[in-house]
Parts: sequence; C-alpha cells; structure tokens
Amino acid sequence: MARRSLLIDSALLGLPEFDTGSVWLVGAGPGDPGLLSALALHALAHADLVVYDALVDRRILRLARPGGALEDAGKRGGRPSPSQPDISARLIRLAQAGNRVLRLKGGDPCVFGRGGEEALALAAAGVPFRIVPGITAGIGGLAYAGIPVTHRETNSAVTFLTGHDSEGEVPGALDWDAIARGAPVLVLYMASRSLPNIVTRLLAGGRRPDEPVAIISKATTPRQQSDDPHPIGAGVDARRDRSCRDRCSDPLYHRHRRGRPAARRARLGRRARTTEARFLKPP
Repeated sequence: MARRSLLIDSALLGLPEFDTGSVWLVGAGPGDPGLLSALALHALAHADLVVYDALVDRRILRLARPGGALEDAGKRGGRPSPSQPDISARLIRLAQAGNRVLRLKGGDPCVFGRGGEEALALAAAGVPFRIVPGITAGIGGLAYAGIPVTHRETNSAVTFLTGHDSEGEVPGALDWDAIARGAPVLVLYMASRSLPNIVTRLLAGGRRPDEPVAIISKATTPRQQSDDPHPIGAGVDARRDRSCRDRCSDPLYHRHRRGRPAARRARLGRRARTTEARFLKPP
C-alpha cells in the first residue's frame, strides 16, 4: 500500500509504490513547481536519492523528502559535466545498491531530455524503471507567455526541433527544406547559439521572412523573459547579440507562426505581458 506523504495523498490517488532498487525517470516541467504532476510529487516524497538536471528549479528540489540525498548531474554547454554514459551507469549502480532513485529532468524526460537513452541502459542492466511524463517547455513555456501552441484560426500542426545535435552543431540530418515548408508553427529548443544559422536555412527553404518569431527564456519561472513577436528575417544577428548572449546557457524557445495578421500579433503580445504579470510574481 502506498504511504501517505506531506506532499500528496498517494493512497487516496492509488499511486504505485516506489520500489527499492528501481529508477523513476520523471519530468519536472519547465520550472514552476505548480506544474509538477501528482506522480512527480509522489516520487519526491519517497526517493532515497534525487539525481537532477541543471534545469530543475531549486524550489522543486526543496520538495525532496527529509533525509533524501540530492545529486547534481547537470549538463551545461561548454562547462565540465558528467557524460551521458556516466550518468546512466551511476543510475544503475545506485539502484542495484537497493535505493529508490529519482532521475529528475527539466520538462519531459523524453522530449530532448535523453530519457530514452537512460531507459535503454536501465533495461539492458535489468533495473526496473518507470517513465513519468512532464510538461515540456515548448508547450508550458508558450502558455505562460500567452501564446497557444495551436489555434484553429491559424494552425493545426506544430513541429518540435532541437537547436543542436550531440556535437553542438545545427542538426545536419534534418531536411530543413521540408521543415521550412511544413508545420505552421516551429518550436526550437536550445537554439540560442545556432539561431542565425537555423533562420538562414529556413529562409532558404522557403519560409517567409515576414513570419513573426517569439523568443522565451527561463520559461514559467519568476525570471521568465519573452519578446513580442517580430519578423523572422529582421535583425536576427542583432537580436541574438542583444537578447541571448547573456542567457545562452539556458534553452530558448523560438516560435514561428505563419500568416498571422499584424493586428492579431499585437494583441498576442499584450496578452503575453498580462499573463506574465498574473502568473509569474516572485515567491
């Protein structure tokens, strides 16, 4: 029977037992602790060790149970950090030692979060695991900026892309021409350093230069920053230098919308500022 905790009534909700010797790969959402799922709170209340990513909000880490150990496994571009094989091996060792191991990842563990790689390693080692989805920043971050990821008047499809590959470069295996002609909305993760190159490829593939783009940083946190939509082809390099240089260690979410009238774009920008004022007051 699941134990009751101060965070959540696990028994009332019928949540599964967090067994010793197992690993839960849990999405912590984009930042706001209020976006945690019931299963994520349940895992925090029972884990012996929490192995967390750099993007997990510190307020969420404070929800770990008393006596639970916290272990930083954050990976940040250009900084010393553990390799992915090392992280996977560490999870296996901790679980095989009889611990309840919570692998806590920003956003969703399987949306550009390498959760699939860790799950494969755990399965190969015979370690039981559970994947708990989280709200990915490409949806939650846009919502907190007042931007719906879909809207029946303008778009019925969306494409999520990573801004860099495993080598830190613009993904070369993608068909950028097809992407440029595809979904009305593109959401790019971790693209601050590669944005000018990506924009050049999209424009070369036929994307319209007057399409608006919004840049969101530190989504759903008290430090969230977002720009009013501006044309994708206007001042990309200057905007990157002004807005992204000091924040490039954080993933940015870029949204390109096709064919939205200028007046409607303006209303969208005003709505974004209202949403931030309402939801993102510092604690």
